[in-house]
Amino acid sequence: MKMSTTGASSDMGASGAGGVMVGGAMMTPDKDIVDNAVGSAEHTTLVAAVKAGGLVETLKGAGPFTVFAPTNAAFEKLPAGTVNTLVMPENKQKLTAILTYHVVPGRLMAADLKDGQTLTTVEGETLTVMAKGGSVMLRDAKGGMATVTIPNVVSSNGITHVVDTVLMPTK
Repeated sequence: MKMSTTGASSDMGASGAGGVMVGGAMMTPDKDIVDNAVGSAEHTTLVAAVKAGGLVETLKGAGPFTVFAPTNAAFEKLPAGTVNTLVMPENKQKLTAILTYHVVPGRLMAADLKDGQTLTTVEGETLTVMAKGGSVMLRDAKGGMATVTIPNVVSSNGITHVVDTVLMPTK
C-alpha cells in the first residue's frame, strides 16, 4: 500500500482528497466500502445487515460500486421489529434484496446524478434520481424517498452516498 503525505492533513476543505467525516470517523479513499462503513458510528445497523446478508465479500470486491448507505436512524424509521426480522437466517434472501437495492454498478459521484435519471440496482429494480437545488433524492420502486445527506464518500472500490431512509424494492 502506497502511503501519501498529500491530503493527510485534517483540512476538511479538500473535499474527497483526504477523506470525508461520516459517523465520527474519517472515510478515506485507500479503504474499501466495507472498511470505511465499519468505522462509522452511524452505520452499525447497515454493517450488521451486510454481514447477515452475506455481502461483505461482494462489497469488498473490485467494483466499482455506488452505494446508497442508510444510517441507523434510517433503519429506525422502519416499522418496529423489521430489522430484527430481516437479519434472521430464514429472511436472508429478502435482506439481500433490500441491501442490493442500495447498490448500483459503477462509480457515480453526486455530479453524475441527474434529475429524472433512472439507476438500475444490483438487485435488478430501478431508483429514480430527483436532483433539485443542490440536493439529491432517490425515489424507490414503492414511491418512498431518501435524501442524500453526505455525498461523495470515496472508497478504493467505489462511492458511498449516505441516505436518510431505507429504500424498498417491490419484491
